[in-house]
Amino acid sequence: MELLVCIKQVPDTSEIKLDPETNNLIRTGLPSIVNPDDMHALEAALAVKDQYEGSRITVLSMGPPQAEAALRECLSLGADDAVLVTDRAFGGADTLATSYTIASAIRHIQRTMNRQFQIIFCGKQAIDGDTAQVGPQIAEELGMAQATYACELSVDQAAQKAVVKRQHENGYEIVEVPLPLLVTATAELNEPRQPGLWSSIYAKRYTISHITLRDMPHIDESHIGLTGSPTRVRKVYQPPLRGKVEMLSSIDEGAKKVLELAYHIKPEKFAHLLVPNDVPVVESTEDEGVDVKDPVQRAASVESVAPSEPKVEEVKPYTFAAEAVKSADVSKGGDR
Repeated sequence: MELLVCIKQVPDTSEIKLDPETNNLIRTGLPSIVNPDDMHALEAALAVKDQYEGSRITVLSMGPPQAEAALRECLSLGADDAVLVTDRAFGGADTLATSYTIASAIRHIQRTMNRQFQIIFCGKQAIDGDTAQVGPQIAEELGMAQATYACELSVDQAAQKAVVKRQHENGYEIVEVPLPLLVTATAELNEPRQPGLWSSIYAKRYTISHITLRDMPHIDESHIGLTGSPTRVRKVYQPPLRGKVEMLSSIDEGAKKVLELAYHIKPEKFAHLLVPNDVPVVESTEDEGVDVKDPVQRAASVESVAPSEPKVEEVKPYTFAAEAVKSADVSKGGDR
């Protein structure tokens, strides 16, 4: 089977820098990795290759020349060929222009290398954009069937079909799709493998093919790069921090804070679990049948000399009623 995997090199850092004029990501000087979801797409292709002897995997990426490093990583994992779509004219593309350019490059590969791809694999989305649009748009450009958000995949070459379990917000669906097919992979689909020694040597020595604008004379230049991108990012900024944060030093302190907040929301429901710190607490001598392991019953057995239902603004700070019983001087002595 002829398999194609579309990957993207993305920045591996939280220190993202943006061009204030174009609002594009400044990639120079940033450490980069293969987009994580694309690694799952590659692993899915490798699994199909393992299943059907004679299958060939071509990895395709669109980006600057340094994206060759990402392609070599894919070769070290078991891909057979790698192609980089690179040209300054492709820079600044949004998802629509990117998918058009990649689809044009795929047609170029099929025509010049005589390869008809039966399955195209893409990651669900890229971590630097999170749009999840490029894969489906490539399928639309090529007129292929598509199965997005794949978390399980079974391919039947003889029947020329695939069964895909798709992930939804509210569950899953299983679909049967004819080949050729484009699949977008989720992290639940598989666990990417580690590179092998011989494939790493192969990746280091491999000569990666480049496709430029000049190689695709039939491409419509009004649909590529920044010019062909209908999407415009008007402003990129870091939102201001809101609210104050209170750090709690222990689990007990956190539990008390949660109970205090719950009391302020619904005092009638949580009043029996809290008593004011400044009110002396004594143990009732009449509640002999109290289950000391039940915090509600223990709290109910506490009697306060203060009014039984003080106003909310008059009863802070609070203590667990059960804890107050334990620490108070009681007539019988001992823990209950």
